[in-house]
Amino acid sequence: MDLNLIKKLVRILDTSGLTDLEVEESGFKIKIAKKVKTVSVNSQPQISQSVSPDPDLSDINIKINSKSESDEEAGKNQHVINSPIVGTFYRAPSPDADDYVKVGDVVSQGSVLCIVEAMKLMNEIECDVNGKIIKILAENGKPVEYNQPLFLIQTN
Repeated sequence: MDLNLIKKLVRILDTSGLTDLEVEESGFKIKIAKKVKTVSVNSQPQISQSVSPDPDLSDINIKINSKSESDEEAGKNQHVINSPIVGTFYRAPSPDADDYVKVGDVVSQGSVLCIVEAMKLMNEIECDVNGKIIKILAENGKPVEYNQPLFLIQTN
């Protein structure tokens, strides 16, 4: 897991109203939680106390777990297709065309799965294994990051 990703998650947690955040990526599960501070206010009207909205890192718990053995057993015959570039994920060659693949489709090595648009270039992402599409992990028309999982494929 990338340290920069952890820092980004801490910033998201810090700037939002969330108290905890859980993300699973590349076999690791990360849970970040803020300690909730309670503030007592003196009953005298001229005295008040406030809590700074910026928690320091000692107030944030970070917990990283690797996948359990049962997760690994379930994933033995599964293959993840990751995005080779940063761009926008498209399931079809054009808005009015059918999707390249759907959940349940059987694919072979070299089959086009999707397009990732980067700098006005349409990059076809091909399958590198034979198998069946189990899950499509990216949302059509949404940005994807480098090495972000796009498809989960059950291999033969």
